[in-house]
This record gives sequence, structure tokens and C-alpha cells, in this order.
Amino acid sequence: MTISYETLYSAIVTILVLLLYFYMGGRVGGLRGKHNIQAPITTGHPEFDRAFRIHYNTLEQLIVFLPLLWLATLLYHGLAWLPALFGLVFLIGRIVYMQIYMSDPQKRGPGILIGMLGNLGLLVLAIVGIVQAWSALSAT
Repeated sequence: MTISYETLYSAIVTILVLLLYFYMGGRVGGLRGKHNIQAPITTGHPEFDRAFRIHYNTLEQLIVFLPLLWLATLLYHGLAWLPALFGLVFLIGRIVYMQIYMSDPQKRGPGILIGMLGNLGLLVLAIVGIVQAWSALSAT
């Protein structure tokens, strides 16, 4: 079995994003204990509430991000590192979102925008990849 660089790059980005997600979940658990918020309660202290929302919102974003990353990786035939680069943009957006949201949720916009740019780039690459694949199949 041969693995391409683009597959490896996107696999590394996937692991990094999931490590960030696990870190966020750990923060939620730690703050649950710190503020004595018993499960299944999901609110109770502003610090916990923010961490919980960051974690949950990231889960919501992963539902869009992961398929886009892998569709772009598998279908796009251009610069091999471009899908992984957009994946890193998404990761940076999530980190910025987390940092800003913990200090002032009303200013979370830059993190959201950076993450959306990563997803938008992946969407464009996936569409281009579909057109490339369609053209290749039609030519045969």
C-alpha cells in the first residue's frame, strides 16, 4: 500500500485537531470539578459555561471540517499540501476562538472567521477535485 504525502499531511492535521478537541474536553471536565458542577448539568459557572460552549461548538464544526478535509485530500489534484494547509487554518481558528471566548465571548469573531476560511478553502478544493475527477472519467 502506498501512502501519499497529501494523505500524511491531512492525517497529521486530523490528529492535531482531535488532540485540541480532547484538550478542550479535558478542560470542561476539570472546570466541572473545580466549580462542583455535577453531570448531567451543563451550566453553573461562567468559566465552565464558556469552556463547555467552546468544546461543543468545536464538535459542531468537526462535523463539517473532517469530511471537507478528506474529500479535498482525496479528490483535489494540485498542490499536495493545500488541503492540509487549509486544515491548519481551521485548527488555528479553533485555538484563537478558544482563547478569545474564554476571556470575552462577545469578541470571538476572529476565531470563527479564521475557522470558516479554512472550511471554505477545503470546500473549494473538494469541488475542484470533483470537477477534476469528473473530467478525468469523462475523458476515458
